[in-house]
Amino acid sequence: MRTISCIITDDEPMARKGLQGYVEKVPFLRLAGVFEDAIQLNTFLREDRVDLLFLDIEMPYLTGLELLRQLDNPPKVIFTTAYEQYAIKGYELDVADYLLKPISFERFLKAVNKIHSSLPAEEDQHLFIKTDNKLEKVQLEDILYVEAMENYVAIHTPRGRLLTHATLKSVTERLPSSAFLQVHKSYVVALNKITHLEGNAIGIGKASIPISRTLKEGVMEAIVKNKLL
Repeated sequence: MRTISCIITDDEPMARKGLQGYVEKVPFLRLAGVFEDAIQLNTFLREDRVDLLFLDIEMPYLTGLELLRQLDNPPKVIFTTAYEQYAIKGYELDVADYLLKPISFERFLKAVNKIHSSLPAEEDQHLFIKTDNKLEKVQLEDILYVEAMENYVAIHTPRGRLLTHATLKSVTERLPSSAFLQVHKSYVVALNKITHLEGNAIGIGKASIPISRTLKEGVMEAIVKNKLL
């Protein structure tokens, strides 16, 4: 089943709690983070990608509409708001759906089912990585983790590592966000390859990968949601 990674952003604690409860009821949704305002969400999206945003509109400092206008290649967006008058503006920005508060679970499920049906199924996937003047085919299932190394990126597999002249962001954008998670500014890990946690580090076999303090909450949520440990 295709998994959809998502973010909840709302300045109302009860609204955040309600949506989080709905997300946890839907097996194909994976919650990657919960934020109180659009500024926090903007910071997250500068380094990470998700499939779907549950985005409130009326928030302090920066509204959901203002944030969405600034994003290049934004994820799919479902607006969650108490204000009906924003519907037209939302559709002008090509949002996937528009949920009016209070949101029933039936209406929520209809919205996410529509998005799930529109996404391609995840099949056997691979990347072609330019390394040593040739293109190397790498199956996504073989990737343990990806590491930024100055002007290069190392893709670690059970057979060793492949070095390519690229940025971590450019490589991460080619990986499905449902299967890979950024845990540090220099590391992206395959969720199903995590073997243990020790302090502020993730273990993948003998490798120890640091967890960024700012990303730790989202990392722990992803691990719990996916029942990895």
